[in-house]
Amino acid sequence: MQTMQIPSHGELMNALVYIAAGAGPHPVVILLHGFPGNERNLDLAQDMRRAGWDVLYFNYRGSWGTPGDFSFAHSIEDTGAAIAYLRQPEVARSLRLDPNRIVLIGHSMGGFMTVEAAAADPAIKAFATISAADMSGRMQAMLAMEKRSDAIAAMAHGLAEEGMAPLAGCTPDGLAKELADHAMSWLFLDKVDALKNRNALILTADDGLTRENNAFAAALRNAGDTHVTTRYFATDHAYSDKRIELSHVVLAWLKGLPK
Repeated sequence: MQTMQIPSHGELMNALVYIAAGAGPHPVVILLHGFPGNERNLDLAQDMRRAGWDVLYFNYRGSWGTPGDFSFAHSIEDTGAAIAYLRQPEVARSLRLDPNRIVLIGHSMGGFMTVEAAAADPAIKAFATISAADMSGRMQAMLAMEKRSDAIAAMAHGLAEEGMAPLAGCTPDGLAKELADHAMSWLFLDKVDALKNRNALILTADDGLTRENNAFAAALRNAGDTHVTTRYFATDHAYSDKRIELSHVVLAWLKGLPK
């Protein structure tokens, strides 16, 4: 394991890499945590390393001790900064990784970051989401049903209930307003055209996010993507009693990706 700080827009993000055994170069997964990030999925990181993958985990600006202010826009930027960091030749050599084989895997809000980052970067050939939260899609639906102020208040209440103690420089109301301001530009369905040629793994559970994820998977397939894998787990949002099965599915998908 190597720890480091990754530069992102004037701050240094706390990060670590699980490095696979052997000379490499190894393919690499960037593992993106959700909101606020209590479930880090580091059991998956260890399993992926054992299967020959390097795994980068980092904390977005303003989260879990990383300096700066947390926001969704910052988190999108931070994901791009993490990708750029791994592509630096000296970093790739140090970590024995292949910068041309970067895969994004995100849980919940991390799935939101995964979709945004993959859509913006054509060199990312594969991505996976674990109960991805299409937060702008949800906000758009709320705005269609009620006044903006009421939709923001409802979203802010939901964010506050998730627990925001690990996050700095933000408020539930401010984050909800940010989602309202980007209710159209951060939609999963708006990213389908950019992602229709990628390998995708879309995992769902009994946590209220299945419908939007199934719609995203269907939209990718309808756009011509023949490499979309979906899997449903009868479990909660953290996949609490399905961790081993979750690992098996993720590892099998990674193993089947083109080299």
